[in-house]
Amino acid sequence: MQIQRKANVQFENWGLIPYQAAFERQLYYFQQIIDIKLRNRDLPQESQIPTPNYIFTCEHPHVFTLGRSGKENHLLLNETQLKEQHIGYVETTRGGDITYHGPGQLVVYPILDLENFFTDIHKYMRFLEESVILTLNSFDIHSERIQGLTGVWLSENRTIPSKICALGVKTSRWVTMHGIGLNINTDLNYFDHIVPCGISDKGITSVQKEIGKSVDMLEVIEIFLGHFSELFDCKLINLLSTVKTPTE
Repeated sequence: MQIQRKANVQFENWGLIPYQAAFERQLYYFQQIIDIKLRNRDLPQESQIPTPNYIFTCEHPHVFTLGRSGKENHLLLNETQLKEQHIGYVETTRGGDITYHGPGQLVVYPILDLENFFTDIHKYMRFLEESVILTLNSFDIHSERIQGLTGVWLSENRTIPSKICALGVKTSRWVTMHGIGLNINTDLNYFDHIVPCGISDKGITSVQKEIGKSVDMLEVIEIFLGHFSELFDCKLINLLSTVKTPTE
């Protein structure tokens, strides 16, 4: 009887990195996996090369990013105002509308070959959301999903639900890129300059706002990775990061 081994996922924390630089790094690893899969098509199974999996964490300098289904008029600043306030603007390849990234927000980019896990995009999105929900539980923050909307929300005892985590991904040949933006110590004032994710009747919140104090980002990363590795049943391999990953 053959024993199925856990998939390895290589992890690295990029720290504070410009959005475009992170996008180019993502694209490199994303294309690497796809190229291996394309080469494997012409090889017998015993000669095929296993595809790697990656997960990267980082923060970005102030930037608004517009997804494939986004509307430019959901950005409420003009080009001059963006420059004056030192905010970047990028049209990107992920799904979804416009969102904000900045210091104090945890950004997570899983670049996975889902054929090493499960071939179900819906399940993948829900697992990412669940990783965030379980992470927030560690800070006594009760969060949930809202039917018909992606991301993670706080709605208990609130007139208007507040979004604490945005989610937007891209997949090709079952390989993923982009990911989540979880507001930890984020300056929420920047969300006033956009219609976040194209939704005008909901609020935005952060861990810091909910618990009344700032939180150590490395602690959040470690907690998140622990839940991610459990849900995806994978083994994390630490690559040159400043964070100790959970043990298997």
